[in-house]
Amino acid sequence: MAISIIDYGMANLRSVQKAFAEVGYDAAIISTPEEITAADHLVLPGVGAFRDAIATLREKHFVEPILEHIKKDKPMLGICLGLQMLFEIGYEEGEHQGLGVLGGSCVRFDVDDTLHLKVPHMGWNQLDRQAESPLMNGIADGVGVYFVHGYHVVPTDKSVIATTTDYGRSFVSSVRRGNLMATQFHPEKSQKVGLHMLANFAGVS
Repeated sequence: MAISIIDYGMANLRSVQKAFAEVGYDAAIISTPEEITAADHLVLPGVGAFRDAIATLREKHFVEPILEHIKKDKPMLGICLGLQMLFEIGYEEGEHQGLGVLGGSCVRFDVDDTLHLKVPHMGWNQLDRQAESPLMNGIADGVGVYFVHGYHVVPTDKSVIATTTDYGRSFVSSVRRGNLMATQFHPEKSQKVGLHMLANFAGVS
């Protein structure tokens, strides 16, 4: 199955590409609206600031083909910032409009003020399954995955929550609606479990 990774200058694309290759799938790095429109399985990765990333997607005219891909319920995977931008509003460096695919916002962890935990949340942590998701097929509850983030999403529709994770308090670590899946953690950095998830995504039709 053809997999396309969107290059908008805000991610380590090669690590995602190499992870798909490890589980036997070729993944192409794409950088035009036309390539997004033609994509079968689409991956929106990302690291860095919400404001800069969403602005770049708009400047490159990527928003409409991404939204059309999702509207058609074609398989899509958001990773880290690629999850956060799916929501209506992000509060990193001000208030910024996201893609608005999912209701809710992306807010900063306050656990450094209230619980004296480090922000960003960085390292391995466990997943608690809340609903079925193709990504989690064949994966046990409570497995560890790798996180690097200072912000987390708060969906208004709780039915999209696929997994939660505890960092002082529970937060949403992945979502799923139809063939749209997105993770706050990095599957490409999560060793065997993450590779299993990427293979699961590649196998979605």
